Amino acid sequence: QVQLVESGGGLVQAGGSLRLSCAASGRTLSFSTMGWFRQAPGKEREFVASINSSGSNKIYADSVKGRFTISRDNAKITVYLQMNSLKPEDTGVYYCARSLTYGATRQVDFGSWGQGTQVTVSS
Repeated sequence: QVQLVESGGGLVQAGGSLRLSCAASGRTLSFSTMGWFRQAPGKEREFVASINSSGSNKIYADSVKGRFTISRDNAKITVYLQMNSLKPEDTGVYYCARSLTYGATRQVDFGSWGQGTQVTVSS
């Protein structure tokens, strides 16, 4: 069983940046696709980005393309989400998740989830 712990959330003004981290323990992530999802108040959780085990395949939701960058450090067993040019609509709880499916973007394909970290973007 793998445990995922997110960090790096906080309050930032529109146009600002945040870097989220997801630290894993309990099992290697070497053969896992890692993803970030978010859930805004009153809305369903949605896909943000995913990265394959080698880091060569990155997928982004249209709403964050060009602003967010997902990366991973397999030696540190950590996944990152660099968020730039933040907008108020980026506000929500951000979750890190692990999948054994290459190119996964659907929540159903992710079997392990973190507890989430709050990101609030003020206008």
